[in-house]
Amino acid sequence: MKFLGIIPARFASTRFPGKPLVDIGGKTMIQRVYEQALKSDLDKVVVATDDERIATEIKRFGGDFILTSSNHQSGTDRCAEVAQKLPGFDVVINIQGDEPFINPAQISLVSSCFKDENVELATLIKEINEDSELFSTNIPKVVINSNQQAIYFSRHPIPFIRGAEKENWLKTHQFYKHIGIYGYKTTALLEITKLSPSSLELAESLEQLRWLENGYKIKTKITTIETIAIDTPEDLQKIIL
Repeated sequence: MKFLGIIPARFASTRFPGKPLVDIGGKTMIQRVYEQALKSDLDKVVVATDDERIATEIKRFGGDFILTSSNHQSGTDRCAEVAQKLPGFDVVINIQGDEPFINPAQISLVSSCFKDENVELATLIKEINEDSELFSTNIPKVVINSNQQAIYFSRHPIPFIRGAEKENWLKTHQFYKHIGIYGYKTTALLEITKLSPSSLELAESLEQLRWLENGYKIKTKITTIETIAIDTPEDLQKIIL
């Protein structure tokens, strides 16, 4: 199988405009993500962007990019456009463009899900061990079945632990949070981007619920590696190189 890594990167972020181009220890964020992705087992890595300023930066450090439409609602939609422009890849890995220190092992872990030819969609999850994560609405939680397939994603802690005080929930059940890296069979990627937004997706503002609601299965693998996403200028100040 041939694996294509795509890093969606847009300039017009609401909370942090231009963040792919911010300097982190002498390199732009997008360069750091790109270089980390190259260390994985992907056959090709490309940045998907709708902005010439980002394209110019990628040219500067010698990376590959594809210019995409500015009308996409999600990184998944942007990945689908690139997959159509770069045929010949069996699997697409969607790598977050705001995680400058993403561990290549995490990318390879998602790729490994597709050793099972029945897997169409894959992602990573991580154990939750802090109440602050469990009860944060900014951190999606996920429930899995015995085959490590996602059953549901929610911004609310799931499952509800009946008969236990909330401060004791982590003592009685292992909760998982979602790590936002996706793998798609190329055929499945082109299918899911044709689906209309679903009621569960609109309720939780989580696009993966659209796939579950339409009958797709999402394979998960557990990672022990923490990710550092840069969503705001304040997040950037926390990084020490």
